[in-house]
Amino acid sequence: MTDILMIAPMHPVCMEEIARLGNVHRLWEAEDRAAFLREVGPKVEIVATDGHWGCPPALMAELPALKLISSYGVGYDNINVPAANARAVRVTNTPDVLNDAMAEITVGLMIALARRIPEAEAYTRRGDWAAKGNFPLTAELTGATAGIVGLGRIGKEIARRLVAMKMEVVYHGRSEQPGQPFRYFASLTEMAKAADWLVVITPGGPETRKLVNAEVLAALGPEGRLVNVSRGAVVDEAALVEALKSGALGGAALDVFEDEPRPHPDLLSMPNTVLSPHQGSATVRTRAAMGQLVVDNIKAHLAGTPLLTEVTG
Repeated sequence: MTDILMIAPMHPVCMEEIARLGNVHRLWEAEDRAAFLREVGPKVEIVATDGHWGCPPALMAELPALKLISSYGVGYDNINVPAANARAVRVTNTPDVLNDAMAEITVGLMIALARRIPEAEAYTRRGDWAAKGNFPLTAELTGATAGIVGLGRIGKEIARRLVAMKMEVVYHGRSEQPGQPFRYFASLTEMAKAADWLVVITPGGPETRKLVNAEVLAALGPEGRLVNVSRGAVVDEAALVEALKSGALGGAALDVFEDEPRPHPDLLSMPNTVLSPHQGSATVRTRAAMGQLVVDNIKAHLAGTPLLTEVTG
């Protein structure tokens, strides 16, 4: 049977079905990782992993027979795809099946921040409504401009929902996309100046690290709000904290952080933030679909048929 290396615990769909496809070696259970890899590494043909763990170059080097990396998640910034392809190692991810869930949580975070829902709930639960009167007036999304950073598959789903909520949508990316009904900004800073909301859904990796920096946040301004559902490192978290503290930025809704699962301590006590523990695609339906796609890509590899969602450098 084919030897499969599983990097860390995965969705039950993956754990159960992959176990039927070959000899599964669980790296996270190894007491002596080096000895474990010396024993099983030369036999491993397939790696099952996720977007967080990826497959680091040092690990890939210990797997001379590797042919496939099947990753659970749309992001693959923790996998060196060109290096893998140079070794004839193919890489797959799980796009599309999580687009709706990601778009939903983005809109949910925006509504929660604009309408101050977490604060309003706490106000109600504490009995402040009766003791202090009505909760203060809030902002709303209607009529506001949302600048989307990264108009990919998920970005387009977010845009559709924001248009339905009577928002104006503009976008920034590496290049203008033909046929899109939204205004394109070649400069992220200029888009931030024109937007009320900055919605970050660009891929992670070295090219986008700290893309949203102090300059961009200053351009968004004291009434502006940031939403990050991409990767924590895309936003300069220290600059974000400073902008929120000083009032240079109006608020932030974050599902991702630079050092997960440890957000910057100052964010935890800020009233103008909504924080979510990287829950973007974490619905029962979506995670099951992602897990099944990991399995189906492995099955396709074993059958010698085209991979369903291959990533190329």
